[in-house]
Amino acid sequence: MSIIIFLIILGILVLVHEFGHFIAAKKNGVLVEEFGFGFPPRLIGKKIGETIYSFNLIPFGGFVKLFGEEYKEVGTDRDLTAARKKRAFVYKPPSIKALIIVAGVLMNIILAVFLYYFTLSLNNFRSEPLPLLNNYSFRFGKQENRIVVGDISPNSPASQTKIQIGDIAMQAGAKNTGENIDWFSISRPDQFIDFVKNSQDKEIYLQLENLINGETKTIQVTPKYDQKLKRAIIGINLIEAVVITYDTPADRVFSGFLHSYNISAYNVSGLRYLFAQSFKQKSVEPIAQGSAGPIGIFKLVSELVESSGKKVVINLLNLLALLSLSLAIINMIPFPALDGGRFVMVLYEWITGRRFNAVIEKYLVVGGFLFLMVLALLVAMNDIIKIYR
Repeated sequence: MSIIIFLIILGILVLVHEFGHFIAAKKNGVLVEEFGFGFPPRLIGKKIGETIYSFNLIPFGGFVKLFGEEYKEVGTDRDLTAARKKRAFVYKPPSIKALIIVAGVLMNIILAVFLYYFTLSLNNFRSEPLPLLNNYSFRFGKQENRIVVGDISPNSPASQTKIQIGDIAMQAGAKNTGENIDWFSISRPDQFIDFVKNSQDKEIYLQLENLINGETKTIQVTPKYDQKLKRAIIGINLIEAVVITYDTPADRVFSGFLHSYNISAYNVSGLRYLFAQSFKQKSVEPIAQGSAGPIGIFKLVSELVESSGKKVVINLLNLLALLSLSLAIINMIPFPALDGGRFVMVLYEWITGRRFNAVIEKYLVVGGFLFLMVLALLVAMNDIIKIYR
């Protein structure tokens, strides 16, 4: 089941992105020679109309092959009839080329917006808790802080209870003199730590909601003094998280767009944070730990399918929306062999009125593609190491 769902998610991401290029090219008169799922060599293909629709051996990706993507493919002007020249990508105005190039990114954004409209509306326009890498403030919506159990120490008081990794601490409390529980909301790690520190050898109560499956529970635990930390603990490591609520009518009308912006901006901020940490530590470890390729995504899908319970559909749709935005962000990077790199070349042509140097373009695209293949291999190896570590 996990493999099937993973392939469906991968298929949707690829097909939506490539369909953007496909439909923009078709609408602007460019001949689409092939619409491929996966990368060659080709396994099967069928020509429908003027386009071959194919399934290829390497399943991680896809492509749309346009007639005349490069000048060398169409030959000299004398080799082309007026009708064929009209169908070639390279002879289209820069504005049309730019539209075809960015159409894949736009389709990924549209998919994410639609999915977030759906998932937010099912949850009273509240997002699922989002773990925070750094002290980040989201631009749109009302931000509410949460703390999440990130790890449980062995042989600790918490390990003897039903506390799980991924539990959100909603409220904490202790019995008063009347044997009733005085509850208070928890929004910061230091707030919770102080409460535990002041409750040594006293029974406390926690109201928890699991981040993955949505199950709620109330547990009892007794903090014990820790010689190393010099204070009472229950033995959990805490991660800061945030819930975004879209309360106003305007926010709800545009919630899909606003949440897509929030998540995209947060992803970019997270990438900057990871690179900054790697530079500071002079190590690629922060980036390696914060990234995942197809193997890592498959593991995440498998875990969601196994542990999400009744929230499995919502969790998978949120993951699909996140991956769609991530694919859009990556493709916008101005790097050769990515849509962003091709857009920069078209932008140069648009501004200067001269095409980008064909020889330089060829070497940049080939070199960029080889670099991405090596990077994909390294990411896959990193995924495997993290799984079996």
